[in-house]
Formats: sequence, C-alpha cells, structure tokens
Amino acid sequence: MAQSHIQEHIDLIARHEQEFLEKRTRSERLGDQIAAFAGSFSFVSLHLLFFLGWIVANTLNVPGIPHFDPSPYSLLATLVAVEAILLASFILMRQARMGRRADERDHLMLQILLLTEKEITAVLSMDRQIAKQMGLEKVANTTEIRELSQHTSIEDVAQTIRDTISENEG
Repeated sequence: MAQSHIQEHIDLIARHEQEFLEKRTRSERLGDQIAAFAGSFSFVSLHLLFFLGWIVANTLNVPGIPHFDPSPYSLLATLVAVEAILLASFILMRQARMGRRADERDHLMLQILLLTEKEITAVLSMDRQIAKQMGLEKVANTTEIRELSQHTSIEDVAQTIRDTISENEG
C-alpha cells in the first residue's frame, strides 16, 4: 500500500475520532476532564497532601487552627465517600461513552469485513474462470479454492459460533 493511501486512512480515522469528540455535550466534556484528572498522578499527589494537611491540622497543636475533625476523622471519611461516589459516576459515564464508541467501531469493522469477504469471493470466482480458460483446470478446481470462491453465509457462521460456544459452556 502506498504511503499516500496509508496517510489517507490515518486521516480518515483521525477525522472520525475528532467528530466523535466534537459531538460530546458540554457536560460530557466536563465529565471526561474530571475523569481524566482523577486518573492522573497530580490528583493522587493533591489528595495525599490534602489528607496529610487534614490529619496534621486535626492531630497536632498548630496555633490558630482548631481541631475541627478529631480522630478517627469522620468528616474526612464522609467527604472521601462522597467524592468516591461522584468520581465513580464520572468514570462510569466516560466508560459508557467509550463503550458506545467501541460498539460503533465494531459495527464499522464488521461491515468492512463483510464487504471484504464478498469482494474476495468475487475475485476468487473470476480467478477460477481465468485459470480454467488458461488450461489450469486442476488448480482452479482444488477443493480449497473451490470452497473459498463460494458465497459464505454469515448466518451459518454465526450459528456455528453460537453452537460451539454453547457446547464449550455446557
């Protein structure tokens, strides 16, 4: 494949990804930013500093800072629990959106593969005809080439997969 064709494909994929990102609502973008920040080292570092500061402020006698949450730090535990619920929600929303995007890619890939199978079957059928006309009847009629040049029933393949999976589970 020529470099220009590769670049065309890369550009097309990049354009599709950019369109997907641009279609997000403002709240989805905000949620993605929060989820991305929550998965960063900066987030962890800030939390460690915050927890350390909270514990120091409520354990040591620091002038001007009253102990507002004595050990076992129930207020801190409540805040962390609320934050965990919110972060889990943001992460789940992001994963759901990413799952939908993955499903879109899977559907596109399936369509491309089905089209490719149809095109290759047609090419093999033509190649068999050409081979026969050139006196290569033996090559054109090998079992493998003959089978590969026949239409593939996607429903039959899917049913075979379902049957095989059912047998392996049982």
